[in-house]
Amino acid sequence: MKTSDLVFIGIKGSVIALDRVTGTQVWAIHLRGSGFVNILVQPDAILACCYGEVFCLDPLTGQGRWQNPLTGFGYGLATIAVEGQSETGVATALAEQRRRSEESAAAASSTAAA
Repeated sequence: MKTSDLVFIGIKGSVIALDRVTGTQVWAIHLRGSGFVNILVQPDAILACCYGEVFCLDPLTGQGRWQNPLTGFGYGLATIAVEGQSETGVATALAEQRRRSEESAAAASSTAAA
């Protein structure tokens, strides 16, 4: 199996690999927390950020290669970039930030109305 045979999903503090043809789960790993996971797929690694940490995973097994707690930077949304990659991670993180802001505004509005 090759990295190109898989689809990678970041959800609720986890990364999941699915077979691109069948949709069958190949592996899953819980990283940390239960929030948004930003992932960047490379031929030889999956980079994932969640809950203020960055992880490097083996794309075929999900096994962790290394992690960095990004000490001192908090738990907010993070983007991942490497040379030659598109900026889709930035757009995804911005969309998640916008969703969270709208959710907070709606909650505040409903509390004020009550």
